[in-house]
Amino acid sequence: MKFAITSKGDSKSNTLMHKMRTYLQDFELIYDEDQPDIVISVGGDGTLLYAFHRYSSRLDRTAFVGVHTGHLGFYADWIPEEIEKLVIAIAKTPYQVIEYPLLEVIVRYQHGGRETRYLALNESTVKSVEGTLVMDVEIRGQQFERFRGDGLCLSTPSGSTAYNKALGGAILHPSLPAIQLAEMASINNRVFRTIGSPLVLPAHHTCMLKPVNGPDFQLTIDHLTLLHKDVKSIQFRVADEKIRFARFRPFPFWKRVRDSFVADN
Repeated sequence: MKFAITSKGDSKSNTLMHKMRTYLQDFELIYDEDQPDIVISVGGDGTLLYAFHRYSSRLDRTAFVGVHTGHLGFYADWIPEEIEKLVIAIAKTPYQVIEYPLLEVIVRYQHGGRETRYLALNESTVKSVEGTLVMDVEIRGQQFERFRGDGLCLSTPSGSTAYNKALGGAILHPSLPAIQLAEMASINNRVFRTIGSPLVLPAHHTCMLKPVNGPDFQLTIDHLTLLHKDVKSIQFRVADEKIRFARFRPFPFWKRVRDSFVADN
């Protein structure tokens, strides 16, 4: 088996990375940063997001596993004290593959040209470069509303506990093939009206945003912030691709939610 390790970059994470690499090579596993079968993320959820984007072209051939060196993560289910146990599991145990849905984002431009496609593990947000964001929102090709406000957030089920939750969105179990649309500070009065509630769209529904008051937007894809000019439309849907996690033991989603937001630590 070929493996790669991604580190958060701090001294604790780097020490664990080097230790795990040595241990796994002692078990005759091959270190391969270009074509790994399994990628180990050492750090936090941000580190795993980085690893996901680095290996997004290999999602059907690469599985991910996370070791968290800080606070409890939603994607990192092992702690530093367990790395010997994890190394033995990787080297000796067939792992279960758990798949989570991803968000596909396609940006099209006013003057034709090549469209841009992204995959997001957590979410994508759209904001105006300056002033209020005004967007027509279409669902399944039908006009739904004209949004006015600070911005819009489209999230995956596994990303529903991140920015989406801060916006008042629902927490979705990652086994659901869906995406969620949440508003950022929408303008609602006698003249302007939005739905005002998060929307959960199934896999066969597409959400399209079309600019009303300007063609330039700040688009985020997980931790990446991008400026897009002359935008004609931004399309969101559940991606055909999925992220694959290597599971060596149960990692219940609702227990993670409880431990992160409810339980006393």
